[in-house]
Amino acid sequence: MQQQPPSFFATAALDHAAAGIGAGTVAVLCMNPLDLLKVKLQVATTNPTGGVGKQIWYSLRDIQRQQGWKGLYRGVGANVAGNASSWGLYFWFYNMLKKRASDGDSSAPLSSGAILLCSAQASAVTAIMTNPIWVVKVRMFTTQPDSPTAYRGVWHGFSEIIRSEGVTGLFRGTSLALFGVSNGALQFVVYERLKRWGFEVKRKQFELAGRPWTTEVDKLSNTSYSVMSGGSKIAALALTYPYQVVRSRLQNNATTHLYPTIPATIRRTWAQEGVRGFYRGLGTNLVRVLPGTCVTFVVYENIAWLLRSTAAKREKAKAGND
Repeated sequence: MQQQPPSFFATAALDHAAAGIGAGTVAVLCMNPLDLLKVKLQVATTNPTGGVGKQIWYSLRDIQRQQGWKGLYRGVGANVAGNASSWGLYFWFYNMLKKRASDGDSSAPLSSGAILLCSAQASAVTAIMTNPIWVVKVRMFTTQPDSPTAYRGVWHGFSEIIRSEGVTGLFRGTSLALFGVSNGALQFVVYERLKRWGFEVKRKQFELAGRPWTTEVDKLSNTSYSVMSGGSKIAALALTYPYQVVRSRLQNNATTHLYPTIPATIRRTWAQEGVRGFYRGLGTNLVRVLPGTCVTFVVYENIAWLLRSTAAKREKAKAGND
Protein backbone atom coordinates (compact mmCIF):
# COMPACT_ATOMS: atom_id res chain seq x y z
CA MET A 1 0.00 0.00 0.00
CA GLN A 2 1.31 3.44 -0.92
CA GLN A 3 1.67 6.09 1.75
CA GLN A 4 -1.40 8.31 1.87
CA PRO A 5 -0.60 11.86 0.75
CA PRO A 6 -1.24 14.47 3.45
CA SER A 7 -4.34 16.64 3.16
CA PHE A 8 -4.52 20.42 3.56
CA PHE A 9 -7.86 20.33 5.38
CA ALA A 10 -9.11 17.74 7.85
CA THR A 11 -9.58 15.11 5.13
CA ALA A 12 -8.56 14.64 1.51
CA ALA A 13 -12.26 14.73 0.54
CA LEU A 14 -12.49 18.30 1.83
CA ASP A 15 -9.43 19.20 -0.26
CA HIS A 16 -11.21 17.93 -3.34
CA ALA A 17 -14.42 19.72 -2.33
CA ALA A 18 -12.55 23.03 -2.06
CA ALA A 19 -10.91 22.41 -5.43
CA GLY A 20 -14.33 21.64 -6.93
CA ILE A 21 -15.86 24.86 -5.57
CA GLY A 22 -13.00 26.91 -6.99
CA ALA A 23 -13.20 25.16 -10.35
CA GLY A 24 -16.97 25.58 -10.62
CA THR A 25 -16.76 29.28 -9.82
CA VAL A 26 -14.02 30.02 -12.36
CA ALA A 27 -15.78 28.02 -15.07
CA VAL A 28 -19.05 29.94 -14.62
CA LEU A 29 -17.36 33.33 -14.70
CA CYS A 30 -15.69 32.34 -17.98
CA MET A 31 -18.63 30.60 -19.66
CA ASN A 32 -21.87 32.16 -18.34
CA PRO A 33 -22.83 33.90 -21.65
CA LEU A 34 -22.67 30.62 -23.57
CA ASP A 35 -24.48 28.76 -20.79
CA LEU A 36 -27.24 31.38 -20.94
CA LEU A 37 -27.49 30.95 -24.70
CA LYS A 38 -27.54 27.15 -24.47
CA VAL A 39 -30.57 27.19 -22.15
CA LYS A 40 -32.38 29.70 -24.39
CA LEU A 41 -31.83 27.44 -27.40
CA GLN A 42 -32.93 24.34 -25.50
CA VAL A 43 -36.28 25.83 -24.55
CA ALA A 44 -36.87 27.40 -28.00
CA THR A 45 -39.29 25.62 -30.33
CA THR A 46 -38.41 27.33 -33.64
CA ASN A 47 -35.66 25.99 -35.85
CA PRO A 48 -32.53 28.18 -35.83
CA THR A 49 -31.07 29.40 -39.10
CA GLY A 50 -27.45 29.50 -40.18
CA GLY A 51 -24.44 27.65 -38.83
CA VAL A 52 -23.58 27.17 -35.18
CA GLY A 53 -20.98 29.94 -35.24
CA LYS A 54 -23.43 32.48 -36.69
CA GLN A 55 -26.17 31.40 -34.29
CA ILE A 56 -23.90 31.95 -31.30
CA TRP A 57 -22.50 35.26 -32.53
CA TYR A 58 -25.82 36.84 -33.52
CA SER A 59 -27.65 35.55 -30.45
CA LEU A 60 -25.03 36.90 -28.06
CA ARG A 61 -24.94 40.17 -30.00
CA ASP A 62 -28.73 40.52 -29.73
CA ILE A 63 -28.67 39.88 -25.98
CA GLN A 64 -25.91 42.48 -25.55
CA ARG A 65 -27.76 45.07 -27.62
CA GLN A 66 -31.08 44.55 -25.85
CA GLN A 67 -29.87 44.12 -22.27
CA GLY A 68 -26.29 45.39 -22.30
CA TRP A 69 -23.23 43.49 -21.13
CA LYS A 70 -25.04 42.81 -17.87
CA GLY A 71 -27.57 40.77 -19.85
CA LEU A 72 -24.89 38.25 -20.81
CA TYR A 73 -24.38 37.57 -17.11
CA ARG A 74 -28.02 37.35 -16.13
CA GLY A 75 -28.44 34.56 -13.60
CA VAL A 76 -24.70 34.41 -12.90
CA GLY A 77 -25.41 34.28 -9.15
CA ALA A 78 -27.59 31.21 -9.52
CA ASN A 79 -25.11 29.71 -11.98
CA VAL A 80 -22.15 30.23 -9.64
CA ALA A 81 -24.14 28.85 -6.70
CA GLY A 82 -25.21 25.85 -8.75
CA ASN A 83 -21.86 25.03 -10.31
CA ALA A 84 -19.72 25.75 -7.27
CA SER A 85 -21.94 23.74 -4.95
CA SER A 86 -22.39 20.95 -7.51
CA TRP A 87 -18.69 20.46 -8.16
CA GLY A 88 -17.81 20.91 -4.49
CA LEU A 89 -20.38 18.39 -3.31
CA TYR A 90 -19.64 16.02 -6.18
CA PHE A 91 -15.91 15.82 -5.54
CA TRP A 92 -16.48 15.56 -1.80
CA PHE A 93 -18.84 12.61 -2.12
CA TYR A 94 -16.91 11.04 -5.00
CA ASN A 95 -13.61 10.94 -3.13
CA MET A 96 -15.22 9.66 0.06
CA LEU A 97 -16.90 6.89 -1.92
CA LYS A 98 -13.66 6.04 -3.74
CA LYS A 99 -11.84 5.78 -0.43
CA ARG A 100 -14.51 3.48 0.95
CA ALA A 101 -14.48 1.35 -2.21
CA SER A 102 -10.70 0.92 -1.92
CA ASP A 103 -10.85 -0.01 1.79
CA GLY A 104 -9.38 3.29 2.93
CA ASP A 105 -6.52 3.42 0.42
CA SER A 106 -7.36 6.38 -1.83
CA SER A 107 -4.21 5.75 -3.90
CA ALA A 108 -5.30 2.22 -4.87
CA PRO A 109 -6.57 1.89 -8.47
CA LEU A 110 -10.24 1.06 -8.89
CA SER A 111 -11.93 -0.92 -11.64
CA SER A 112 -14.05 0.87 -14.24
CA GLY A 113 -17.17 -0.59 -12.62
CA ALA A 114 -16.18 0.78 -9.20
CA ILE A 115 -15.45 4.22 -10.67
CA LEU A 116 -18.81 4.17 -12.48
CA LEU A 117 -20.65 3.26 -9.27
CA CYS A 118 -18.87 5.87 -7.11
CA SER A 119 -19.41 8.57 -9.71
CA ALA A 120 -23.08 7.68 -10.19
CA GLN A 121 -23.75 7.71 -6.45
CA ALA A 122 -21.98 11.04 -5.97
CA SER A 123 -23.80 12.53 -8.96
CA ALA A 124 -27.20 11.33 -7.73
CA VAL A 125 -26.83 12.85 -4.27
CA THR A 126 -25.48 16.09 -5.74
CA ALA A 127 -28.29 16.29 -8.32
CA ILE A 128 -30.99 16.02 -5.65
CA MET A 129 -29.35 18.57 -3.36
CA THR A 130 -28.73 21.18 -6.07
CA ASN A 131 -31.84 20.75 -8.26
CA PRO A 132 -33.64 23.80 -6.72
CA ILE A 133 -30.76 26.03 -7.81
CA TRP A 134 -30.97 24.75 -11.38
CA VAL A 135 -34.73 25.39 -11.52
CA VAL A 136 -34.12 29.02 -10.53
CA LYS A 137 -31.22 29.28 -12.98
CA VAL A 138 -33.27 28.06 -15.96
CA ARG A 139 -36.09 30.47 -15.17
CA MET A 140 -33.72 33.39 -14.74
CA PHE A 141 -32.07 32.55 -18.05
CA THR A 142 -35.41 32.32 -19.90
CA THR A 143 -37.08 35.52 -18.66
CA GLN A 144 -36.44 39.19 -19.40
CA PRO A 145 -34.97 41.14 -16.45
CA ASP A 146 -37.88 43.64 -16.54
CA SER A 147 -40.55 40.93 -16.70
CA PRO A 148 -43.07 40.88 -13.79
CA THR A 149 -42.27 37.18 -13.31
CA ALA A 150 -38.48 37.63 -13.36
CA TYR A 151 -36.55 36.49 -10.30
CA ARG A 152 -34.29 39.10 -8.73
CA GLY A 153 -31.91 36.50 -7.38
CA VAL A 154 -31.54 32.95 -6.09
CA TRP A 155 -33.36 33.47 -2.79
CA HIS A 156 -36.14 35.47 -4.44
CA GLY A 157 -36.52 32.61 -6.91
CA PHE A 158 -36.77 30.07 -4.10
CA SER A 159 -39.42 32.08 -2.25
CA GLU A 160 -41.48 32.71 -5.40
CA ILE A 161 -41.45 29.05 -6.41
CA ILE A 162 -42.43 27.90 -2.93
CA ARG A 163 -45.18 30.54 -2.78
CA SER A 164 -46.70 29.65 -6.15
CA GLU A 165 -45.91 25.95 -6.54
CA GLY A 166 -44.96 24.69 -3.13
CA VAL A 167 -41.73 22.94 -2.18
CA THR A 168 -42.29 20.37 -4.92
CA GLY A 169 -41.77 23.14 -7.49
CA LEU A 170 -38.12 23.34 -6.46
CA PHE A 171 -37.67 19.74 -7.56
CA ARG A 172 -39.17 19.90 -11.05
CA GLY A 173 -37.01 17.81 -13.35
CA THR A 174 -35.25 15.97 -10.51
CA SER A 175 -35.94 12.57 -12.08
CA LEU A 176 -34.32 13.78 -15.30
CA ALA A 177 -31.39 15.15 -13.32
CA LEU A 178 -31.00 11.70 -11.78
CA PHE A 179 -31.04 10.20 -15.25
CA GLY A 180 -28.33 12.70 -16.11
CA VAL A 181 -25.95 11.16 -13.57
CA SER A 182 -25.07 8.76 -16.36
CA ASN A 183 -23.36 11.68 -18.13
CA GLY A 184 -21.01 12.40 -15.25
CA ALA A 185 -20.51 8.75 -14.45
CA LEU A 186 -19.51 7.87 -18.02
CA GLN A 187 -17.29 10.92 -18.24
CA PHE A 188 -15.41 10.06 -15.05
CA VAL A 189 -14.80 6.47 -16.07
CA VAL A 190 -13.11 7.68 -19.26
CA TYR A 191 -11.34 10.58 -17.50
CA GLU A 192 -9.98 8.47 -14.63
CA ARG A 193 -8.70 5.84 -17.06
CA LEU A 194 -6.97 8.46 -19.19
CA LYS A 195 -5.50 10.17 -16.13
CA ARG A 196 -4.21 6.87 -14.71
CA TRP A 197 -2.56 6.12 -18.04
CA GLY A 198 -1.00 9.60 -18.05
CA PHE A 199 0.46 9.14 -14.57
CA GLU A 200 1.80 5.69 -15.46
CA VAL A 201 3.65 7.16 -18.44
CA LYS A 202 5.05 9.99 -16.33
CA ARG A 203 6.17 7.65 -13.55
CA LYS A 204 7.99 5.44 -16.05
CA GLN A 205 9.74 8.50 -17.42
CA PHE A 206 10.87 9.44 -13.91
CA GLU A 207 12.03 5.88 -13.21
CA LEU A 208 14.07 5.77 -16.42
CA ALA A 209 15.64 9.12 -15.52
CA GLY A 210 16.39 7.91 -11.99
CA ARG A 211 14.37 10.73 -10.45
CA PRO A 212 12.24 10.26 -7.29
CA TRP A 213 8.45 10.60 -7.49
CA THR A 214 7.33 13.27 -5.02
CA THR A 215 4.21 15.32 -4.34
CA GLU A 216 5.78 18.29 -6.08
CA VAL A 217 5.72 16.48 -9.42
CA ASP A 218 2.49 14.54 -8.83
CA LYS A 219 0.76 16.50 -11.57
CA LEU A 220 0.20 16.25 -15.32
CA SER A 221 0.38 19.16 -17.73
CA ASN A 222 -2.60 21.47 -18.23
CA THR A 223 -2.68 20.36 -21.87
CA SER A 224 -3.05 16.74 -20.76
CA TYR A 225 -5.88 17.58 -18.39
CA SER A 226 -7.60 19.59 -21.14
CA VAL A 227 -7.41 16.81 -23.72
CA MET A 228 -8.49 14.14 -21.24
CA SER A 229 -11.42 16.10 -19.84
CA GLY A 230 -12.57 17.28 -23.28
CA GLY A 231 -12.43 13.82 -24.81
CA SER A 232 -14.25 12.20 -21.91
CA LYS A 233 -16.97 14.89 -21.99
CA ILE A 234 -17.62 14.43 -25.72
CA ALA A 235 -18.03 10.69 -25.25
CA ALA A 236 -20.50 11.12 -22.39
CA LEU A 237 -22.43 14.01 -23.94
CA ALA A 238 -23.07 12.21 -27.22
CA LEU A 239 -25.03 9.57 -25.32
CA THR A 240 -26.90 11.67 -22.77
CA TYR A 241 -27.64 15.12 -24.25
CA PRO A 242 -31.39 14.61 -25.03
CA TYR A 243 -32.32 14.48 -21.34
CA GLN A 244 -30.92 18.01 -20.89
CA VAL A 245 -33.29 19.38 -23.53
CA VAL A 246 -36.26 17.64 -21.91
CA ARG A 247 -35.25 18.87 -18.44
CA SER A 248 -34.82 22.49 -19.58
CA ARG A 249 -38.24 22.48 -21.26
CA LEU A 250 -39.83 20.91 -18.22
CA GLN A 251 -38.30 23.49 -15.88
CA ASN A 252 -39.10 26.52 -18.08
CA ASN A 253 -41.94 28.32 -16.30
CA ALA A 254 -43.23 29.94 -19.51
CA THR A 255 -44.00 26.63 -21.23
CA THR A 256 -45.33 24.45 -18.42
CA HIS A 257 -48.67 24.22 -20.25
CA LEU A 258 -46.90 22.73 -23.26
CA TYR A 259 -44.49 20.48 -21.34
CA PRO A 260 -46.23 19.52 -18.07
CA THR A 261 -44.65 16.08 -17.64
CA ILE A 262 -41.66 14.11 -18.90
CA PRO A 263 -43.72 11.79 -21.20
CA ALA A 264 -45.64 14.76 -22.60
CA THR A 265 -42.41 16.66 -23.23
CA ILE A 266 -40.85 13.72 -25.04
CA ARG A 267 -43.97 13.10 -27.15
CA ARG A 268 -44.43 16.75 -28.11
CA THR A 269 -40.75 17.26 -28.94
CA TRP A 270 -40.70 14.11 -31.08
CA ALA A 271 -43.95 14.95 -32.87
CA GLN A 272 -43.02 18.53 -33.71
CA GLU A 273 -39.24 18.39 -34.17
CA GLY A 274 -38.19 14.77 -34.48
CA VAL A 275 -34.76 13.56 -33.38
CA ARG A 276 -33.29 16.98 -34.09
CA GLY A 277 -35.40 18.49 -31.32
CA PHE A 278 -33.67 16.36 -28.69
CA TYR A 279 -30.31 17.77 -29.76
CA ARG A 280 -31.38 21.42 -29.90
CA GLY A 281 -28.56 23.64 -28.69
CA LEU A 282 -26.00 20.82 -28.97
CA GLY A 283 -23.66 22.85 -31.17
CA THR A 284 -23.72 25.74 -28.73
CA ASN A 285 -23.38 23.30 -25.85
CA LEU A 286 -20.29 21.73 -27.41
CA VAL A 287 -18.76 25.17 -27.90
CA ARG A 288 -19.64 26.01 -24.30
CA VAL A 289 -19.09 22.71 -22.56
CA LEU A 290 -15.69 21.77 -23.99
CA PRO A 291 -13.90 24.97 -22.93
CA GLY A 292 -15.97 24.96 -19.73
CA THR A 293 -15.05 21.35 -18.97
CA CYS A 294 -11.40 21.97 -19.70
CA VAL A 295 -11.36 25.08 -17.51
CA THR A 296 -13.14 23.22 -14.70
CA PHE A 297 -10.81 20.24 -14.68
CA VAL A 298 -7.61 22.23 -15.18
CA VAL A 299 -8.53 24.56 -12.30
CA TYR A 300 -9.70 21.62 -10.16
CA GLU A 301 -6.55 19.58 -10.73
CA ASN A 302 -4.30 22.57 -10.07
CA ILE A 303 -6.08 23.57 -6.87
CA ALA A 304 -6.14 19.95 -5.67
CA TRP A 305 -2.41 19.64 -6.41
CA LEU A 306 -1.68 22.99 -4.71
CA LEU A 307 -3.48 21.89 -1.56
CA ARG A 308 -1.79 18.48 -1.68
CA SER A 309 1.71 19.85 -2.22
CA THR A 310 1.24 22.58 0.40
CA ALA A 311 0.15 19.95 2.93
CA ALA A 312 3.20 17.82 2.05
CA LYS A 313 5.55 20.79 2.57
CA ARG A 314 3.82 21.58 5.87
CA GLU A 315 4.26 17.99 7.04
CA LYS A 316 7.90 18.01 5.94
CA ALA A 317 8.59 21.27 7.79
CA LYS A 318 6.82 19.93 10.88
CA ALA A 319 8.90 16.75 10.80
CA GLY A 320 12.07 18.81 10.49
CA ASN A 321 11.19 20.83 13.57
CA ASP A 322 10.46 17.76 15.70
